[in-house]
Amino acid sequence: MGQEIVGVLNELKVGDKYPVRLMGVINVSPESFYKRSVKIGKDELIDEAIKQLREGASIIDIGGKSTAPYLNTEIPLREEIRRVVWAIKSLREAGIKALVSVDTTSSKVAEEAIKAGANIVNDVSGLKSDPRMPYVIKEYEVPVIVAAHPTGSVEGCDPVKAITAALKESLELANSSRIPTEKIVIDPAIGFIRPKNPPWYVWDSTVISRLWELRTLGRPILVGISRKSFLGVIIGKKKPEERLLASLAATAIAVYNGAHIVRTHDIRETLEAIKIAEFIKKFRGEEISLLGS
Repeated sequence: MGQEIVGVLNELKVGDKYPVRLMGVINVSPESFYKRSVKIGKDELIDEAIKQLREGASIIDIGGKSTAPYLNTEIPLREEIRRVVWAIKSLREAGIKALVSVDTTSSKVAEEAIKAGANIVNDVSGLKSDPRMPYVIKEYEVPVIVAAHPTGSVEGCDPVKAITAALKESLELANSSRIPTEKIVIDPAIGFIRPKNPPWYVWDSTVISRLWELRTLGRPILVGISRKSFLGVIIGKKKPEERLLASLAATAIAVYNGAHIVRTHDIRETLEAIKIAEFIKKFRGEEISLLGS
């Protein structure tokens, strides 16, 4: 047998032996690329969280600032803090006890979110944006999702090799801060790395097609594919509202190739795609899953 991958996000176990988990997206950032994910009223925020949990989400991911690389999304730090703290407190005051992650690259935002009731930090910079972030995660003993964030140019690079190298750097940062390995999940950063060679939509497609190669890092793999722009290029759909079916297709392929957690705007539909991919994957045998283990 190859290396078995397992992780623990508080009480939630993720990895090879467990069902693929769903992370539901709720943004409290009006500038986010998919406007239907934005909830800025307390009632709609709570209703959306309850809906996602009923439909099968294990984690609710709260974002107070858009991280889309092609948008001008800069906002004051105090505003990002205000947004996420308000959202997390609102969920907790409503009696929602589910796992909540905070989507941020700022240690100060992460710290205030944890104090408000967040359980997980989701850092799309892979601990590289804010040098204090690893220490906050260690101090508060929360799990972390680290995304691939290359520190140099990736023009002309092999996508999976570049992402693996970037993730190794993040894992080394986590290790040097003594963050427990079992509390770390990796994310190949679909949609965030936008080279010209290969074109960014080819880059993302290549990563999804070879996702199993990231097993060499020994950590559970999260993918965020939902309604992203690389899908729109492939199918000719500019609006995120038109990319649900493409998202489901790409998600099924990612799960077949080894994703353990899927971050999505559409829980019910994505869960069905995941179930089909998981079922078919059982009959593939061990050949692919053992490669790179």
